[in-house]
Amino acid sequence: MWQTFASDSGILYVIIATIGVPVNLVAIVILSRGKIGLSTCTTRYLVAMAVADLLVIVTEVILGQIKYHYFPLSFLDITPVCAVIHVLRRITTNCSVWFTVTFTFDRFVTICCQELKTKYCTGKSAAVVQTTTGILLCLKNIPFYFAIEPGEIIDRLPWFCDPKPGYFTDKSWVGLDWFDTVLTPLLPFAIILLLNAMTVRHILVASRVRRGLRSQKFVYYQVKGTGEAGIGSENVLAQVGYALAIVSCCTNTFIYAVTQSKFREQMGSICASVSETPPSG
Repeated sequence: MWQTFASDSGILYVIIATIGVPVNLVAIVILSRGKIGLSTCTTRYLVAMAVADLLVIVTEVILGQIKYHYFPLSFLDITPVCAVIHVLRRITTNCSVWFTVTFTFDRFVTICCQELKTKYCTGKSAAVVQTTTGILLCLKNIPFYFAIEPGEIIDRLPWFCDPKPGYFTDKSWVGLDWFDTVLTPLLPFAIILLLNAMTVRHILVASRVRRGLRSQKFVYYQVKGTGEAGIGSENVLAQVGYALAIVSCCTNTFIYAVTQSKFREQMGSICASVSETPPSG
């Protein structure tokens, strides 16, 4: 069963990349235009999420899984290169998750904290939050570059990336690994569940107290889980879970297309302009 899944997973990741890259690019273009009736604050959060999802597809799927299945030995396996890719994979995954957390908190403030809304829910605030979050996540993951050592030395050139033996025993590395696990995905999952529960409770209470209030439309988003592959008999389940987590990076555009009529209009205009473009030559 594991051999069958392993042989088919390469094709699966090619399909994910083929779908994920263009749909996220389309989402970025349409959202950046600012013509679908969303506030500047919301637009910036959604663009950041789409960019992070796109980078996850590039680093995790293309440079990670597709490279592993179809290009098992290339310059990407030179130790400094694969160590950088290893760090980038961590950063992009962290950003994808935590940008969702910051957006969820922004929606919570917008709906539940009217006094704070005017100061916090602005385009400038969104830019500061996203930039700060991204910088902190980059700094947090830089140490993992130094947890890597070459697997082999061929003609004085270091190849492959193996964790240093001390990574599994040294208290500093073990502590950092636990901190990393708590920071992503355990803490984000808990925060989003709490914020969504508080938001729903606020909406229900408000609907009961103010029945004459004009109806409003709310859109909810779910966090994308991340995980590491297991070993032994748990490999299949771990790989399936990992694949599902990556697939979630392709779903946001489809959610927009279903729930946002103006998004569908913009997508239609892009498709029409592309089809009307005469072929070169």
